[in-house]
Amino acid sequence: MSLSSKDFVTLVQEQVASIQGKATALVDLTVGSTLRAAVESVASVALWLQGLVLALLITTRASTASGSDLDTWMADYNFTRLAAVAATGSATFSRFTASGTALVPVGALIQTGDGTQQYSVTADTTNSAYDASQGGYVLANGISSVTVPIQAVTAGVAGNVTAGTINTIAQAITGIDTVTNAAGLTNGEDAELDADFRARFIQYINSLSKATKAAVLYALLSLQQNVSAVIVENQAYNGTSQPGYFYAVVDDGSGNPGSTFLASAGNAVEATRPLSVTYGIFGPVQQTADVSMAITTATGYIHADVVALVTAALQTYINTLGLGNSLIYTKLANVAYGVSGVTAVSNVLLNGGTSDLAISAKQTAKAGTISVA
Repeated sequence: MSLSSKDFVTLVQEQVASIQGKATALVDLTVGSTLRAAVESVASVALWLQGLVLALLITTRASTASGSDLDTWMADYNFTRLAAVAATGSATFSRFTASGTALVPVGALIQTGDGTQQYSVTADTTNSAYDASQGGYVLANGISSVTVPIQAVTAGVAGNVTAGTINTIAQAITGIDTVTNAAGLTNGEDAELDADFRARFIQYINSLSKATKAAVLYALLSLQQNVSAVIVENQAYNGTSQPGYFYAVVDDGSGNPGSTFLASAGNAVEATRPLSVTYGIFGPVQQTADVSMAITTATGYIHADVVALVTAALQTYINTLGLGNSLIYTKLANVAYGVSGVTAVSNVLLNGGTSDLAISAKQTAKAGTISVA
């Protein structure tokens, strides 16, 4: 239902008009009079009550509720907001002297140069340097560096940083001297916005039929934020025909999702798949995009600062293309022109050439070396 609201002035005017139309004596409605004060006090209370009614209408509808009110509304359907996602990536720990052994423990803290963002080392059993018995990554005698997975301590987009930004060891590690991130971290995400929450609720309702491609895809995309997925039906992963089978390629935004995430994806599909249909879950195959270009900056801009902004913009654009989306060569110049202060872009190369980077459903593009001069 729609509610016709009135402001304070209108409420006062309508009361005055009603009194003047019905009273025959002792009608003093000048400012400061007793009757005028009574009219205005009634109007104030009516305005307050009107505000309560409007607030109630807003909070009882998913289309207008926001924040915790929207969460409460959705909770009636056991439907929850997707939480913030911590940025993940890798960092390289190095030492000046490669004699003896050193250990980078799981949980070791590192941070950006300004100290605003911290990251912890996480376990990766597939890393050849990982030793479960020692609880970390071992640098054997003669090995000067090791690259390990890291995760932002605080979830959200604030954990997304450019290459080389993480350069400080927050807690001393015996035998380790330096740390850096060769590639940027781009998959951190804040908690789901209200508009996205509402849109996903519609997908949730449409998925309740289960055992459909839309339902399986919804289950995968609801694992967390920043997830992309592609489902290929009646075909094996190697491309041969296989009726009654489908495979899903799933990415958590990092381009290299871990075994825990892939296992969660398998559980989500298992709860939704049709009876007797088999499936497979795979992570994406990364296709590296090396980009180089030259830019000209406008008067009044510091060239080095603009170069850094263009580099970051290119990394973000490439790393967020998602599964199955080709990288178009001509878009690279457009990204650079989108940065304030760029007046000209030239000598653009993508993997050493001027062709698009074709990406299949199994693949995702990730930024490699970005060189902006």
